[in-house]
Formats: sequence, structure tokens, C-alpha cells
Amino acid sequence: MGERTARQGEFRTAAVTAATARPPVMADVARLAGVSHQTVSRVINGAAGIRQETRQRVLEAIERLGYRPNIAARALVRGRSGMIGIIGTARTLFGPTSIHRSVEDAARAAGYFATSVSLSEVTLHALIDATEHLMRVGVEGVVMIAGNDEALDVVRMTRTSVPFVVVEGDLSRANVTVGVDQVLGARMATEHLLQLGHREIVQVSGPLNWAEARARIEGWRRAMTGAGLRPPEPVQGDWSAHSGYVAGLRICEMRGTTAVFAANDQMAIGVLRALHERGRRVPQDISLAGFDDVPEAAYLVPPLTTIQQDFAAVGRRAITAVTQAINGTEPQALPLVVPKLVVRQSTTRPPRIET
Repeated sequence: MGERTARQGEFRTAAVTAATARPPVMADVARLAGVSHQTVSRVINGAAGIRQETRQRVLEAIERLGYRPNIAARALVRGRSGMIGIIGTARTLFGPTSIHRSVEDAARAAGYFATSVSLSEVTLHALIDATEHLMRVGVEGVVMIAGNDEALDVVRMTRTSVPFVVVEGDLSRANVTVGVDQVLGARMATEHLLQLGHREIVQVSGPLNWAEARARIEGWRRAMTGAGLRPPEPVQGDWSAHSGYVAGLRICEMRGTTAVFAANDQMAIGVLRALHERGRRVPQDISLAGFDDVPEAAYLVPPLTTIQQDFAAVGRRAITAVTQAINGTEPQALPLVVPKLVVRQSTTRPPRIET
């Protein structure tokens, strides 16, 4: 206990000294962590083969000292730019926007500058322009956030001289990909409703040219058929709350429906409004589940049951894949990120049917 207290005091003293005297340098980190300058460099660059205890000691020293690697100097030494390019699409949607932000955060945490290009439309010409722009500024790798089929088709036709990682979309259509298990997430939401006793579960789907929309349909169908049920045709939306509202009005005309699984929370919000206007109480008359766990989901009336995606994990894995390729290592096949079911008050057992 005494040794630990002394060490904490040493950290505090070193942090104060570094802060008041001059900006800390790598040698300060090495001295405080009790390791070599080369070990600190390897930890900062994400090298393998370092004991977890040593890595943690170095990271703790970095945090205590407030040390920030000089990326420009490292780039000069390595003959590299230290930059990763990000190409984003559909920035108005919660999922792609969250992934974009998580990739930027993960790039900075890995010691890279992140420079972004956002495409208002995904065409071969637009993607070539974006890629050429990133090449001109000297990026070492590119991460593209591509949800719809058109974006993936364009990616397949584009050749780059640096590693190119695709996040989300149809992960079978690109060489290096990272994403969330969308099928599993849809199954989790549907199986939750099934376990509550629902049998007539309608899905409001996203646009069918999006791989995530098709995957969520597949997961819902698998859960329904696994329970010995015949799923109805999905009611198609376009990810927007308005399309969910229109779908909700249609669902109000369907007989026997006791639950709705909306393929994203924005459409679930629209469904909730339509059900309210038609006098259908949630969850007493009809249960409602969404997908994404947007910040507003917990504050709806009632709070929305939904599927949470770990966007931070997606960002970290995307940067891991691209930095492995940058460093000459064959990127390892990364497992899909497992989503989480968040149960709130918008789902309950189906109403009893009086006979």
C-alpha cells in the first residue's frame, strides 16, 4: 500500500513538474514509466509483443504527464504523413454520423491525423475526386463509411495506392471490412417481442438498397420462422421519421398486429406518432422496438426499447485494420461487433383478446 501511495505521489510530482517547466517529451514518459524510449515509442505506435502491464504503465505515465506525441515529427522520421483519410456518406443519418465520429476519435487515439471528405452523392466521379484529394494531401490509408449498394459498387471499381477499409454496408463486397452484426441485432429485437408473447410482429424496413436494411429484415425473418411463424411482408421506409409515420398509419389498418419492429429509431419515432394519432397506446395496445439507440430514445413517451450499436468499437476496429495494412501486416479478419438489446417501456406482453 505504501509503495503504491509513493508511486502515485511520484506521478503527481512528475506531472506538476512537467506542466510548470516545459511540455513533456517522450524521455519524460520513459523515465516515469521505468522503461526505455523505444518501448514508449512502440506503445504509442500500437506495436504488438508488449506486456500488458508494461503497456498500462506507459499509458498511465502519458496520461499523468499530459504527453502528446508530436505527430508531425514522427511523420518526418518515418517518411510518412501520419494521416488517415475518411470518406463519409449519408451524414444526416445517426448511424453513419456516429461511425464517422468514432473513426476520427480512434484515428487520433492511434496517433494519426484524420482528414475527412463528405459526399453528398455517391458516384464514381465523386468518389474518384474524393480519393484523389486524399491522395494529394498524402494520407496513408482510407476508411470509407458506405451503407448503400451504390457506394459499395463504386468502391469496387476504385483503385487506390493505399489501404482502403470499408465500414458497414454489404461486408461481402469489399476486401477489408468492419461492421456490426445487423442480423443478430434484428433477431435480438424480434426474439424479445416473441418472448413477451407477440406473434403478429410487423417490421418497418429501411430502403432495400441498403445492406443494413436487408440484414435487419433477415434477422427479423429468422426469428419469426424460428418460432414457427410466417412473417408478413415488411412495410418499407427510408430511415426517416416521416416514412415511419406513413408506415405507422398503414399498420393501424392491419388487423391483429400487436408489435412493430422498426429498423431504426427515427422510423420508430414516426410510428409512435402515427399510433398516438390513431388512438393506439404504446405499449398497452401495441409494442414498439427500434434499432440504433439514438440519444432521444430514452426520453420518448414511452422510452423506446431498441438495439444499441457499439460505434466506438467499430471505429477502433476500422483504424486497427487500416493501420495494420499501413504497417505492412495483412489485416486480420475481424469479427462483427455484437449489438446490445436495451429494454425500455415501449414493449410489454400483448393485450389479451376477449373471447
